[in-house]
Parts: sequence; C-alpha cells; structure tokens
Amino acid sequence: MSGSFALGVYLAWSARFGRGFAERKLRERVAEGKEDAARLDERRGIAAVPRPAGQLVWFHAASVGESLALLELIRTLLDERPDVTILVTTGTVTSAGVMADRLPEGALHQYVPLDALPFVRRFLDHWRPDLAVWTESELWPTLICETHARGVPMVLLNARMSKASHDRWRFLHGMARSLLGRFDRALVQDDLTEIYLRRLGMLPAKMEVTGTLKEGAAALPVNEADLSVMRAEIGGRPVWVAASTHPGEEEKVLEAHRIALRTNPRLLLILVPRHPDRGDAIAALLEAGDWAFTRRSAGEGPERETAVYLADTMGELGLWYRLATVSFVGGSWVPIGGHNPFEPAALGSAILHGPYVTNFVDIYQRLTEARAARLVSAPQTLAEAVDDLLSPDRAAAMAHAAWEVVSAGADVTERARDVLLDKLEGA
Repeated sequence: MSGSFALGVYLAWSARFGRGFAERKLRERVAEGKEDAARLDERRGIAAVPRPAGQLVWFHAASVGESLALLELIRTLLDERPDVTILVTTGTVTSAGVMADRLPEGALHQYVPLDALPFVRRFLDHWRPDLAVWTESELWPTLICETHARGVPMVLLNARMSKASHDRWRFLHGMARSLLGRFDRALVQDDLTEIYLRRLGMLPAKMEVTGTLKEGAAALPVNEADLSVMRAEIGGRPVWVAASTHPGEEEKVLEAHRIALRTNPRLLLILVPRHPDRGDAIAALLEAGDWAFTRRSAGEGPERETAVYLADTMGELGLWYRLATVSFVGGSWVPIGGHNPFEPAALGSAILHGPYVTNFVDIYQRLTEARAARLVSAPQTLAEAVDDLLSPDRAAAMAHAAWEVVSAGADVTERARDVLLDKLEGA
C-alpha cells in the first residue's frame, strides 16, 4: 500500500509525544465530566478484565448510535459462534452505560484507548483480537496501523461518510488512502459514501454497498411495567412525541403543539431532548411559555392537565415511541443531519421530520417514496401533519409502510454476519 508523509508524521508524534498529550486530554475530559474516572486506565490501554480464551472479535464504535446499530449483528454472530467472545469499544460515558445494559452474554465493553502508541500497543497486547471491525467513519490512525501491523483482518462496517468529512480528508488524501488501504473489506451504507471512499483511495473491489445496519436493528427495548403505568396515566388521550430534539427545535415544536391544541385540546406532547442534561434549560423554556408540564427526571408522570411531558431521561425512546402514534424525529430542523428514523418505524409510529437529514438521506428517501415519512418545514405544517395523523387509519397506514421498509433491511445484518464469519474462519 502507498505511504503517506502526513501519516508518518502523525505516527512519529504518537510514539514520542502521544502519551503526554493523551494524559493532559484525559485530565481535561475528567474535569468536564466526559470521562469515567473509575475506568480511566482503559483509556490508557489497561484492561479491566482478563482476555477470555478462544477467538475474539473486536468491534469499535464511536458512541451510542453506532454501538446500538451493532447489537443485532452481535446477537446473530453469537448465535452462530457461541464459542467466540465479542469485545465492543466506545469512547463516551453514555455509550458505556448503554452497552452495560444491552450487550448480550458473551460480549463485553471496554473504553477505546486514546490514540497514543503506548496505549494502543498495551490494548492490543492484552486483547489480541482475531478480527477487528470499525464502524461508520471512526478512523484513528495509530489504532488502525498497529492493528494492521499485527496481521489482524480488518473490516470497515456500516461505513458512512458525509460531504464535510470527505472534504476534510481530501486535504490529507495520501493519509486517507494509506489508512483505507489497510482494510480488507468495507460494507458501505450508500452509493454516495462509496463514491467518497473511492475518491479517497479505497479500491472498489473491496467495497460493497449493503445499506445501513440500523435497518436491521431490533426494536428498541422497553420496561413493560413502565409501559403499563404510562398507558394508565395517559388514559385515552392522543399522544405525539418529539424525539431527540436539539437547541432551536424545542421552541418550534412547542409552537406546533400550541397550534395543534386548538383542534385537539386533550393532545399530549412527549418532548424528548437528545441530551437529557438540557432538561433544566427546557423546563425553564416551558415555564416561560406558561405550559402545564411534568418531568420524567423528577419522577413525575403525565397528569390530567399536563400539556407537555418532558422526558429528560436516557435510554427510554423505546417507551415513548410505543406510546405515540406520531413521532417528529429531531436533529432535522437544525443542521445536525437528523437521527435514526428506523427506531420509530420499527415501533409503529408515523414519522415526521425537518429538511436537515443528511445523515440518513437515503433512508428518508426510501421512507418518503413508501409514503412512510413526511417532511414538515415549519411549526404550522408540523401541527397540520400531527392533526391529520391523529386519525387512526392514516397513522396506521403510514406506520405500516415504515415497518415494511424496516423489515426489508434485515438482510443487511445477515450480509454483515456472513462477511465477518468468513473473515473469522480465515483468521
């Protein structure tokens, strides 16, 4: 494979100065509450548990969304090969908590080491993976190069690249080509990503456009007791949810809700911010708007007079989507790029979204073509769509269409499983 001056400089820096830089970074992140102080050694490549005997498949995912997309694949791999251990690494505290609750037996979680050569070597010396799987676009040069140098087969899974990422890598084209050349295979989410990766130097023969693993992901889980309690508290009221919202979206959602209440005075909005730690700020917004609201984080339920239920907790989208016939998926009214529409689709909720869906453009296109999702550009159009979809027959038809699109994507998981099993057999 071709070399790269920029990559050589980076690797030399990682070897000589990486440890000191990484330690300073860890101290900063601990002070900011972005690291688990009790598990900092994992970020230094020091494992918290022994390596199990036998073959080990290592998956690396950046954060919550990427790691959740792996769960169904991990389950199917373990069904086929119960003798294999699955190691999942991520880099955020939130993802670690989610993985602790969701990983099946036979799989374990560790924090990924920071990309300093001593940390990376320590990590690889301990875990000795038989197969390494990177997801989406999380490419750490030292980690990739050291893994490849040890002869570990490497797969880029669920690969996705935005135009912004492509444009950034284009200025380091040689480095990108050298890193991508180390992968044996790449399963790519869409045609646009395949084009971007080819431009950056990945060989077309190594790539296969399969779609996204999120299509084949199992439905989000729910605590059945919580679901029963919530249904009883809501009673027969109509419900819609605004999920994974960001700053600048809540105001518009509330404006839409106020409009919708004119024709549906009993309508309940479940407002689910993408980052629950914004709960206090959103509560202040609700108070300023004189809304009757209650908060999930305070242990409160929706009461008879509650117009807005602030669901400022983590990991309960499976509950909210099951309760709502209509879901507005956030991150789409601000230039975030949108969030995963297959989660509400798998749970029978009609899908509404704004114009900023670049992270899932192909998926939304398929949902739109199937009449399973609607674009709403402003509070007025959101209110009108919610009002229209409160009609059970319209919401049911839309939700069924979305479910059919989701079901059709299950073969993505099967294809990924087959590729990984083939690589594992040859390891």
